[in-house]
Amino acid sequence: MDWTALIKEFVTLLVVIDPVGSIPVFLFAVQNVPRHLHGRFALWATIIAALVLLGFLVAGQILLETMGLRLGSFQTAGGVILFLFALTMIFGESKPAREIGEAEGEHLAGAVFPLAMPSIASPGAMLAIVILTDNHTESIADQAITAGLLVIVLALTLVLLLAASAVHRVIGNTGASIISRVMGIVLATIAVDAIIGGLDGLGVLDVAPASTDSLLM
Repeated sequence: MDWTALIKEFVTLLVVIDPVGSIPVFLFAVQNVPRHLHGRFALWATIIAALVLLGFLVAGQILLETMGLRLGSFQTAGGVILFLFALTMIFGESKPAREIGEAEGEHLAGAVFPLAMPSIASPGAMLAIVILTDNHTESIADQAITAGLLVIVLALTLVLLLAASAVHRVIGNTGASIISRVMGIVLATIAVDAIIGGLDGLGVLDVAPASTDSLLM
């Protein structure tokens, strides 16, 4: 795997997990939790999200093939869903506001819902993991690298949650909303590329890989 592919995968995971967008959700979820438990709360939520996403990395494609579905079909559908998810990030209600609303009435259970799911381990993240780890084109080593990148993004998420109060004082809800929308634009571009790749995998399109020169033009 080259550096370009590594950077693309890292950006994809960073965008769909959206660590910054989870900060306001975390702050709301822990507002009735004793301060000395906030670190454990963040760690527990991150571990749950990691188990869910790593489970999709290991078994997601196997489940698809057991059902007789082709990865190209899932990649195309996943790209469409990722694109719609990106549109909600750009035009819809901001991620923090939507998920904070879902957290009303929750206490310690907020570590699981909505913080671990769907804030960190979002549907977009689950789909992205399966798309990035095609058993037919990606070796075990490449998939292990993807898992490592996932762990790095989740570790970054944990660090931001542990420093949530300080970060939120700097960027505020408005800052988190702006960052989420910028990430939505990046995700929309990635989603279109996933759709084209899925159609190429199904033989519907014959798309040549983008060259470095074309990217610079």
